[in-house]
Amino acid sequence: MATSTYTVKGMTCGHCVSSVRTEIGKIDGVTSVDVDLASGAVRIDSSALVADADIVAAVDEAGYELAV
Repeated sequence: MATSTYTVKGMTCGHCVSSVRTEIGKIDGVTSVDVDLASGAVRIDSSALVADADIVAAVDEAGYELAV
Protein backbone atom coordinates (compact mmCIF):
# COMPACT_ATOMS: atom_id res chain seq x y z
CA MET A 1 0.00 0.00 0.00
CA ALA A 2 1.21 3.52 -0.80
CA THR A 3 0.14 6.94 0.46
CA SER A 4 0.74 10.21 -1.40
CA THR A 5 -0.17 13.76 -0.47
CA TYR A 6 -0.77 16.64 -2.87
CA THR A 7 -2.15 20.16 -2.62
CA VAL A 8 -4.94 21.22 -4.98
CA LYS A 9 -5.56 24.90 -5.75
CA GLY A 10 -8.94 26.48 -6.43
CA MET A 11 -11.35 24.38 -4.36
CA THR A 12 -13.95 26.54 -2.60
CA CYS A 13 -16.81 24.24 -1.57
CA GLY A 14 -18.02 20.72 -0.95
CA HIS A 15 -18.82 20.22 -4.63
CA CYS A 16 -15.18 21.01 -5.46
CA VAL A 17 -14.03 18.39 -2.95
CA SER A 18 -16.45 15.84 -4.39
CA SER A 19 -15.26 16.47 -7.96
CA VAL A 20 -11.60 16.04 -7.03
CA ARG A 21 -12.32 12.93 -4.93
CA THR A 22 -14.36 11.35 -7.74
CA GLU A 23 -11.80 11.96 -10.51
CA ILE A 24 -8.82 10.76 -8.46
CA GLY A 25 -10.86 7.78 -7.29
CA LYS A 26 -11.22 6.62 -10.91
CA ILE A 27 -7.45 5.98 -11.18
CA ASP A 28 -6.58 2.27 -11.16
CA GLY A 29 -5.21 1.16 -7.80
CA VAL A 30 -6.55 4.11 -5.77
CA THR A 31 -8.26 2.77 -2.65
CA SER A 32 -9.19 6.01 -0.87
CA VAL A 33 -9.05 9.78 -1.36
CA ASP A 34 -9.23 12.20 1.58
CA VAL A 35 -9.63 15.88 0.67
CA ASP A 36 -9.29 18.74 3.16
CA LEU A 37 -11.07 21.80 1.74
CA ALA A 38 -9.46 24.33 4.09
CA SER A 39 -5.85 23.46 3.25
CA GLY A 40 -6.36 21.93 -0.19
CA ALA A 41 -4.51 18.82 0.98
CA VAL A 42 -5.39 15.60 -0.81
CA ARG A 43 -4.23 12.29 0.66
CA ILE A 44 -4.38 9.31 -1.66
CA ASP A 45 -4.07 5.70 -0.54
CA SER A 46 -3.39 3.19 -3.28
CA SER A 47 -2.41 -0.44 -3.73
CA ALA A 48 0.74 0.70 -5.61
CA LEU A 49 2.42 4.01 -6.35
CA VAL A 50 0.34 6.18 -8.68
CA ALA A 51 2.13 8.24 -11.34
CA ASP A 52 2.11 11.99 -10.69
CA ALA A 53 0.94 12.50 -14.28
CA ASP A 54 -2.21 10.48 -13.52
CA ILE A 55 -2.94 12.67 -10.49
CA VAL A 56 -2.35 15.86 -12.50
CA ALA A 57 -4.69 14.62 -15.24
CA ALA A 58 -7.44 13.66 -12.77
CA VAL A 59 -7.26 16.99 -10.92
CA ASP A 60 -7.29 18.83 -14.26
CA GLU A 61 -10.35 16.82 -15.34
CA ALA A 62 -12.07 17.94 -12.15
CA GLY A 63 -11.31 21.56 -13.10
CA TYR A 64 -8.50 22.33 -10.66
CA GLU A 65 -4.72 22.24 -10.55
CA LEU A 66 -2.02 20.94 -8.29
CA ALA A 67 -0.01 23.49 -6.37
CA VAL A 68 3.70 23.28 -7.05
